[in-house]
Amino acid sequence: MSAWFHRPKYTIIRNVEKKETKIPEGMWVKCDRCDSIILTKELADNLNVCPKCGLHKRVTAKDRVAMLVDEGTFNIMFEDVQPVDYLNFPQYKDKLEKSKKATGLSESVITGTGKMNGLEVALGVTDFLFMGGSLGSVMGERLTSLCETAISNKLPVIIVSASGGGARMHEGIISLMQMAKISAALSRVSDAGLPFISVMTDPTGGGVTASFAMLGDLNVAEPEALIMFAGPRVIEQTIRQKLPEGFQRSEFLLEHGMIDIITERKDMKNTIHSALSKLMDSKRYSGRKIS
Repeated sequence: MSAWFHRPKYTIIRNVEKKETKIPEGMWVKCDRCDSIILTKELADNLNVCPKCGLHKRVTAKDRVAMLVDEGTFNIMFEDVQPVDYLNFPQYKDKLEKSKKATGLSESVITGTGKMNGLEVALGVTDFLFMGGSLGSVMGERLTSLCETAISNKLPVIIVSASGGGARMHEGIISLMQMAKISAALSRVSDAGLPFISVMTDPTGGGVTASFAMLGDLNVAEPEALIMFAGPRVIEQTIRQKLPEGFQRSEFLLEHGMIDIITERKDMKNTIHSALSKLMDSKRYSGRKIS
């Protein structure tokens, strides 16, 4: 065999510097329904609605206020009303502190006045992240005071509900009383010739659904929001039957006459403003005197 077939063996060693690419934590988020991977910023820019499947993810009360009220016009009110552990309920104080740290809120509702496309309104927004958005004495007092402020200043009332926690058991009968208290305050708003628009988001349940959430002159909901008194699992376990597809979702309630309109989040501000403009100009409201 020729010599040129017997080449010496050798090994080439290349020193390649490895560079680690670090992806910032929280840069991406996975949609709970369609499993799409979405940039967190893209999701935030789309008002926390999945751009692929349209799932309306839950948002905080602070974000909701920013979506509905003209920038720089919101005047938060009644923050001095704070929860009290009337019953010395086990771990209640700890749960309150945990919720305060997690949300930056002092309670499960934000109330105040602001402008919506230039129209001044009285706005209350509940937050599911604060003990399930549960209805307690503070929510009752703040929303009642909001109604009284609206009457004094001739403002329409808007309450956005994200309360799946129902009446707060940690406050016992004091919590249940708030259902009647807020409902009575809204009745006075109506007597004063002022409109009330209720906006229901995912989830709205329990004592909130059974009282003020369903009392709007216009009841509005986001797409596919769970709106109920008792949850579907509780009902199925009780009646031992499978519930219809979409039961207790916005679309089901609209079909059965429980709500008036379903509006996507991006259209919510303009929809409410348009409705209020018509209601404030109608004989039903403008014909009454504010006492």
